[in-house]
Amino acid sequence: MSNDLSKKPLTYADAGVSIAAGNALVKAIGPLAKSTARPGANAELGGFGGFFDLKAAGYEDPLLVAANDGVGTKLKLAIDTGKHDGVGIDLVAMCVNDLVVQGAEPLFFLDYYATGKLDNEAATAVVASIAEGCRQAGCALIGGETAEMPGMYSAGDYDLAGFCVGAVDRAKALTGNRVAPGDIVLGLASSGVHSNGFSLVRRLIEVNGWKLDRPALFDQDRLLADILLEPTRIYVKSLLPLVREGKIKALAHITGGGLLENIPRVLPEGAHAVIDADSWPLPRLFAFLQAGGSIEPAELARTFNCGIGMVAIVREDEAAQIIERLEAAGETVFRIGIVEAGETGCTVSGSADTWSARESWTATHHG
Repeated sequence: MSNDLSKKPLTYADAGVSIAAGNALVKAIGPLAKSTARPGANAELGGFGGFFDLKAAGYEDPLLVAANDGVGTKLKLAIDTGKHDGVGIDLVAMCVNDLVVQGAEPLFFLDYYATGKLDNEAATAVVASIAEGCRQAGCALIGGETAEMPGMYSAGDYDLAGFCVGAVDRAKALTGNRVAPGDIVLGLASSGVHSNGFSLVRRLIEVNGWKLDRPALFDQDRLLADILLEPTRIYVKSLLPLVREGKIKALAHITGGGLLENIPRVLPEGAHAVIDADSWPLPRLFAFLQAGGSIEPAELARTFNCGIGMVAIVREDEAAQIIERLEAAGETVFRIGIVEAGETGCTVSGSADTWSARESWTATHHG
């Protein structure tokens, strides 16, 4: 049996892949990558790989630290609303915030963008936001991959993955081994939901019939979509100077698992973090989400960041000075707890009415 396709030479375009569109995208994003150049990398695109010169970056005895991540189902919200200009910052943030908790300076970043049919306008917006994230973190965008794969994705859908490499001088790496009972736990405010918990967020939108293109009930000056898609805060530049001075004992990036499960990841054996939920105000966005699903406080603490995007553990006698310096760097900081002797883990507790609780509550996770 024959058909018209068998009577003519086939091209890649006939299969749904446009080489011309891909070349046009590379040309469009070249200046974006160049804007992220830093010592050690010129951030030019076009080769088969990207070079980075550690010596030019000023390291003497470096350890390399690598991280990779994605944005999760927050991407679906961005696609559904046509708002692509923040998810690239999320992508970078999820990687570089994981590097700084090891004490590492993010050096260079690579991205992977996959879609069924390339939409250059959307792709350029995404890469522009990746470049912005790299500038915020001080790392260079030195390469990436754009894959057009017909049949793999529904119309308009795309996926992102990010890869970042950082470095820290061996003596300044953060391992959490210096944490001890009596240390103070500081919480650095988040910019919103960040990039975790969006499967639940999207379920809440569906169940409650929330309109993303209308002002939020708790903030009439902003659309609900814009609030939910607020990019993840990047904490690198505010924390690195303190890390290099040895002022920070440990850092925990509050991602999936919330405060309960992330803080124990940086505690040594015999250290337990006790977090007081009364010590900072639950942002209205999280109260809105909680009310929309009648979410119990313990579930809130292990699903969302609840307004704390990064945790720093410091000496008690240096806490006030460190708070002052972080605030001068643009962070909002709260004393949220203390490290006590005990089984390695974290306990978050609140009084009645805190996080809409009917009575005082406690949630514990052992790492």
